[in-house]
Amino acid sequence: MDVADSLLRQLLRGTRLLLLLAAGCGSSSRATRPDQPKVVDLKIEGADEVKASDIKEKIVTSETPWWEPLNPFVGPNYFDENAWLADLRRIKRFYQSQGYYQMQLESEQLEDTVVHKGEHAVALRVKVAQEGNPTRVGTFEVKGMEGLPPEHAARVLAELPLEPAREGEERPIFREEGWEETKELMQQRLRELGYAEAEVGGEVQVDLATSEAKVLLEVKPGLRYRFGNIFVATDANPQVKPRRIIEQAQGAIRKGEWYSESALSEAQSRVFRMGVFGAVKVNRGAPDREARTVPVVVDVREAPFRSIRLGGGIGLDAARQEVRAVGEWTDRNFFGGLRRLTVGGRVGYAFIPDIRAAFDRIDSNGDGVLDAPNLSTPHGLVFQLSTQFEQPRFLARDLRLQTTLTGERGLEQAYNFIGGRLRGGVIWQPYPEFSLFPSYNLEIYRLQGQRGLQDQTTVPPLVLGCPAGGGADTCNISVSYLEQVAEWDRRNDPIAPKHGFYTALSLQEGGGPLQGDYDFLRVLPDVRGYYTFGDSERFTLAARLRLGTLLTPVVTNEAGERIRQESAIVNRFFAGGGASMRGFNSRRLSPMNRISKDATLSPSDQIVPIGGNSLVETSVELRMKLIGNLYLAAFHDTGLVGAGPLNIGAHQSDVRKESGRVFGDYHYQAVGLGVRYVTIVGPLRLDLARRLNIGRPLPIFDPASGATETLGGLGDCFGLGGVDPTAAATHLYAGSPEGLCTFFLSIGEAF
Repeated sequence: MDVADSLLRQLLRGTRLLLLLAAGCGSSSRATRPDQPKVVDLKIEGADEVKASDIKEKIVTSETPWWEPLNPFVGPNYFDENAWLADLRRIKRFYQSQGYYQMQLESEQLEDTVVHKGEHAVALRVKVAQEGNPTRVGTFEVKGMEGLPPEHAARVLAELPLEPAREGEERPIFREEGWEETKELMQQRLRELGYAEAEVGGEVQVDLATSEAKVLLEVKPGLRYRFGNIFVATDANPQVKPRRIIEQAQGAIRKGEWYSESALSEAQSRVFRMGVFGAVKVNRGAPDREARTVPVVVDVREAPFRSIRLGGGIGLDAARQEVRAVGEWTDRNFFGGLRRLTVGGRVGYAFIPDIRAAFDRIDSNGDGVLDAPNLSTPHGLVFQLSTQFEQPRFLARDLRLQTTLTGERGLEQAYNFIGGRLRGGVIWQPYPEFSLFPSYNLEIYRLQGQRGLQDQTTVPPLVLGCPAGGGADTCNISVSYLEQVAEWDRRNDPIAPKHGFYTALSLQEGGGPLQGDYDFLRVLPDVRGYYTFGDSERFTLAARLRLGTLLTPVVTNEAGERIRQESAIVNRFFAGGGASMRGFNSRRLSPMNRISKDATLSPSDQIVPIGGNSLVETSVELRMKLIGNLYLAAFHDTGLVGAGPLNIGAHQSDVRKESGRVFGDYHYQAVGLGVRYVTIVGPLRLDLARRLNIGRPLPIFDPASGATETLGGLGDCFGLGGVDPTAAATHLYAGSPEGLCTFFLSIGEAF
């Protein structure tokens, strides 16, 4: 219960932080004179065809938010007469831009729109007397495209924001925003087809008597050009040779091909991805009308080739707490040739599940008195030190050789480890959004089963996947495997995406001729999609599907049974956490091993996650913009981590197989709400999730016999509700003994 109370306090602090940040930047009023009354209310009445909320976004004056007294950093929004009179004109102009040119306000005078609430406050009232009939598109004429090939003209005119009425349909309302977007889109499409000097203009005549708009688009396509030579503008005495820059740009811009602005954008991305420039701009030069070619100018500014980054942080979770310091040194021109050498590290101290682990004591002499510190409880130093070398243009322009050597010590809920990893491979990236990385990997670790908080029960080596002949609670393992990772990233922003998709596939083949202690095949595909819609792109629908299966050889045990060989715990799947299935805390969605039967411990402290050979994670999330940089999210997550390989089919009595069945008894679901506040480093995110009571308790395996058991839990939410602790062990529900509710505070979207 102490842990739950602590979590509740952390939750309240995190919620208050988000509210303060939202209050600090959620206001849009520019009237900040404290000698004027504050705006306590702003109402727009009679707005039916145009949303009042959209009108408020277009004016300067805004009402003081209700949370203003709670925020010491931001004052109220004050009233300014001149700004308000200008806002009344802005309201009429905004209506006109939406096609309502006959709109009239009941009054535009101060005495009719301002209501004084004492000496220090005002309430503002705007009443729309009439909105009038909307102006609809009448004639729609396009001039200047007669000389274009029919297929080009069709592509330019396809699905425009402003279009003529289709037969049998009501004529569309003329909106000025659609008019401007149409001209811009047509010009963009023409230039994408090679018409580098294309211009699109025109005029619209609005007849107030008939509420009809006569649209005339005038197109000047100009000549169609091909790409010419590439030139580089750079610093004096540059370290990066211009030919290297031109070589990268030629990956998108090929001399003699038709001009397109998307090729310019891709070339800019390719040059910037070289990682040594602080600024890159790729533009077209002056066209050569006789040769019908367009030169390309690449303007670059070199960044410092050596850099140092230092930082620190705190990680808080119901299952783990950690403080850490991080540092990184990078040389982007190591011995010339734009070779990159990066040396980095992270050093910290971890406590599982919380800082109380550091004060755990044991009875050293059997007299019943806890008289000595427990040096084996799960807390201790953690670190990761790595060196990475990258050789660009390895054999070809789009190939990079990359090798990484890492030494680390880690602390997990079921075990701790010390060891290192070696990875070497070649990255092929023919396009900025696509890459393929085949590599060889060697991992060597010394594993030790973790002991419980208040006793000395150890996670057996068999649970960790240790080879036969290991120690009582430790073993040394080596994992040797090939890996291929393919990524296709079409998101508009990898930190806070709103459009596009992301797909990835990881394949690992271990053992066999590569030696090592384990033979296995590990498959992990990941698919995500994003779609933004609604007025002002207010809503974003995001979805994710992540699957995984770990296959090991089938062997015959001493009883003559055909079973799968145990996998190494470092290769298994775990789920749960702010970027995973949010119905469980970090790594707590997993097959479990029971390390204690001490009735004084809460049920969740009696088990530790040991990972599984199958994984399913799905998420559907709707994100909605509330005001300013503040967003609200609602989500539904599902997930499973099974002891056996991933499978689909009918219900199975074998728990190991059933736990890996999609939509089976161990496939859990959760729903939740979240708040996001957008910052320069990404969205600050607070998520609250509640697991649904659909499914069985988490499977708990006995490594010696292979038998399974279940364990009940409190069934509480942050220490609230639930059953009496004395009855918790028999209180079974989906995912027990884990609590039903979780919260996560972090930076960046969940996916």
